[in-house]
Amino acid sequence: MRLRRSVIALMAVLGLALVSACNGGDKDKEAGGDGLQKVSYLTSFNTFGREAYAYVALEKGYFKDAGFDVKITPGSGTVDVMKLVAGGQADYGIGDFTAIAITLAKQKLPVTTVGMIHQRSMAGIMSLEGLGINGPKDLPGKTIGDQPGSTNTVMFPVYAKAVGIDPKTVTFLPSPPPGLPALLASGKVQGIGQFMVGEPLIANADKEKHRKVIKLPYGKVLPDLYGNAIITRSDLAKDHPDQVKKFTNALLKGLQDTYNDPDAAAAILKKYVPNTDLAVATAELKIMKEYIKPEGFNGPLGEVTQERVQKVISLLEESKAIGSGAIKPEDVVTLNLAPKS
Repeated sequence: MRLRRSVIALMAVLGLALVSACNGGDKDKEAGGDGLQKVSYLTSFNTFGREAYAYVALEKGYFKDAGFDVKITPGSGTVDVMKLVAGGQADYGIGDFTAIAITLAKQKLPVTTVGMIHQRSMAGIMSLEGLGINGPKDLPGKTIGDQPGSTNTVMFPVYAKAVGIDPKTVTFLPSPPPGLPALLASGKVQGIGQFMVGEPLIANADKEKHRKVIKLPYGKVLPDLYGNAIITRSDLAKDHPDQVKKFTNALLKGLQDTYNDPDAAAAILKKYVPNTDLAVATAELKIMKEYIKPEGFNGPLGEVTQERVQKVISLLEESKAIGSGAIKPEDVVTLNLAPKS
């Protein structure tokens, strides 16, 4: 009997040790040896100059000061970023707000917006002088190169309605994003879907001919459209709001520094992404400033308002990009986590 009690006691001790070890393993997974919480972040697309602000926040210790050990991974477009965040493969990501709204109206992914990077959309179409596109009315009958499902392609019907053309008269040729500037320079397409900060990439691809870059920004005729937004999982926003706020604030500190000093931000990006073309990245970031804080914008960096989100939704409904009543502002944004005036 005594032997039996001893064996039982030993098994209990071993059981407690095993539980303790398992719990320690989970804790180590959540936090490193330095006590920082491990967090994964996806850029909106690749590691172009426009993504430098995340690396600035990393380099300057803003994430660390907020208690995070952040791993930055290149994203591959808004919809893919949304799906990876929804599936738990990433904690935070960046995506174009209009594309986020359109996607959530069609499939109920558990993601939400918690702040804005750009107060105006950077999406649009670009061409080169001599290819037949000088304005929106020149688009019918033309071929535009772009990646299927890209923000520029998804938003095109909304833009077409705003400028008074039939979107069906424009052909979109599926093309991989990295090759778009060269495709345009070759004249195989008359335009490409491109964020406005992509102008230096196009100029670089066309450096032998030095043609003028023609820009058709969607935001010019649709000024209420936001640009890129910060997204996270809905459960993370609901259950850990303090963490979300701390992460968002750290990221926005990097954005503010990038706005203040694009040259330094580009240099930091090159430190982490050595193949960065410093001149192109710097030029991108200087262009991006007018989208981070457009003329007339006086709110805090990252601001989101319910009124403007509703305007975006109404615009998408009017242009038939989404069904009437498919989404409400609260389905797209967690307003109490976004920066406020």
